[in-house]
Amino acid sequence: MEANNEMLTIISNETLSSVNNINIVTPSIYESVFNKHASSYDTEIENENKLTNDILDDKISTFREMQIETSKQAMVLSDNTNKAISAIKDKDENSLNEVLKETQNLRKEIEKLKEAVYKDELTSTFNRKWLHDHYLNNSETFKLSGTLAIIDLNYFKLVNDTFGHIIGDKVLIYIANNLKKASPDVVRYGGDEFIIIFSAETPKKLALKKLNLIRESIISKKLKAGESKFKVSFSFGAYEFKENDKLASIIELADKNMYADKVQIKKIVTGI
Repeated sequence: MEANNEMLTIISNETLSSVNNINIVTPSIYESVFNKHASSYDTEIENENKLTNDILDDKISTFREMQIETSKQAMVLSDNTNKAISAIKDKDENSLNEVLKETQNLRKEIEKLKEAVYKDELTSTFNRKWLHDHYLNNSETFKLSGTLAIIDLNYFKLVNDTFGHIIGDKVLIYIANNLKKASPDVVRYGGDEFIIIFSAETPKKLALKKLNLIRESIISKKLKAGESKFKVSFSFGAYEFKENDKLASIIELADKNMYADKVQIKKIVTGI
């Protein structure tokens, strides 16, 4: 099967997740891991130069659009600041009200821009950049304490192989919407892998209880794909982190707990 952008995104996310805990990643290591994931989807990467150029052109175009929009908003903000200073000096209440309205509109546009930067397009969860910007220092350590939970779908490749990637995408959206019931801070970390951050006010025991209740609810339901019905489930593991703990170390520890959970849940849920 020839790769398309959707498939390349899935494979890339899985590759990034696999190499995340490797201290040194050379191009050959990355290529080897990428090809391994590509082969698991029976995907062939043809015309790689053209694919690369198309992807870069698309990303550069998006980046330029964001630059233009940011520049425009900066000019509006600068203009509003000058108007506000003049209005305060002149005690011009009408001008101040006008500046207030313009600033409120500008704030809405900035929120839209932030959403574009931080949101995963498919699931509307947060992305890795949001996780890094909101929770981590430049040294990749946590700014505060809390609990990190890692969630991995069970038999997701079987869902894609059986019903296709469109149904697979719908499953990801369905899981993401349910995970948001546990915490608003849900991050799509890889293809079918999510991370949830719980604040220090939510102890690990309570975080696990919330996730278990969500999983039980999901397992009890059947999803439809045409005339067929199937079940989905996920495995999870959590680990409490403290200020200045390294993200990579916490993910590794939560990952171990998740895989232990996966062994147990697959004894109960044996397929889709």
